[in-house]
Parts: sequence; C-alpha cells; structure tokens
Amino acid sequence: MGDIYGFSARRLEGGDEQSLGEYRGKVVLVVNTASKCGFTPQYEGLETLHQRFADRGLVILGFPCNQFGKQEPGDEGEISGFCQRNYGVSFPMFAKIDVNGDNAHPLYRHLTSAAPGLLGTRGVKWNFTKFLLDRKGQVVRRFAPTTKPAELAGAIEALLDA
Repeated sequence: MGDIYGFSARRLEGGDEQSLGEYRGKVVLVVNTASKCGFTPQYEGLETLHQRFADRGLVILGFPCNQFGKQEPGDEGEISGFCQRNYGVSFPMFAKIDVNGDNAHPLYRHLTSAAPGLLGTRGVKWNFTKFLLDRKGQVVRRFAPTTKPAELAGAIEALLDA
C-alpha cells in the first residue's frame, strides 16, 4: 500500500485544500469525528495526545462525518466552534466528508483498504475510528471507536521512537 502524501483535503477553517504531504515525516493519527456522538468526549483525549506528543512529531487529523446516525449535522462554523468551545481542539480539523460509500473521500478509501476492519470489512463502522500511520505515511493499525485515545499512547510512542 502507498503512503498518504498524495492525498489532500479541505481544511475546516478557511476551506483551503491542504496536501497531506505537509505531514511527511510525522506520525499521523486520522480520526473521523462527530459532535453529537456518545464517543464525542474522545475529543478531550485526542487533544491530550496532541498536547503530549506534538513536539515529538505526532499530528492528529480530524475529519467530521455525518454518516453515522446523522451525529455531525452542523456546518463548518458550528463544528469548529463546538470543537474549540468544548474541547479546545488545536489539532488540524478538515471539512466534513463521507468515509464510506460511493462518495467516500479518497483518503478514507485508501485507509480502509490498507487497514480493513474486523473480518476484513473495509467500511468504517462508526464515529471515532482511528488510523495510526508511521513517519513514512503508511497505515500501521486501525483502532475501533471504543478504543479510548489514552490507550493509543504506547503505540504512538513506539512509532515516535522508531
């Protein structure tokens, strides 16, 4: 499987298209997010990971998605405000995307192909599915929505130290 550096996505604030090549050499955690989900408090844990490891080379990329129970109904300003107001999110957030189906963002087609879920399923099952990538932009592991961000610290540190 190739790396993620050939993909781009539109930033949540400002709407500019950003090449994921800007994260070359970083350990990357990609997460599909939602503001009205039972897992939404994971934003706090994600921000904690960001604060703890950003200086060592971790970047977390958040991708809001409304495909699961319509739990991300807001527009970009509402999503951004919610993340700032409630969780102080300072890691990069991107415009709302689809992660499954015919309109799935190409990045997510790549991620789900590189790291299939349980029993080889390719689709993302719910909000806050996490994909951990090494410094070469390769998918190393996929984590379920139920996996709390703090539980990823060891895997992240291992990649940062590699």
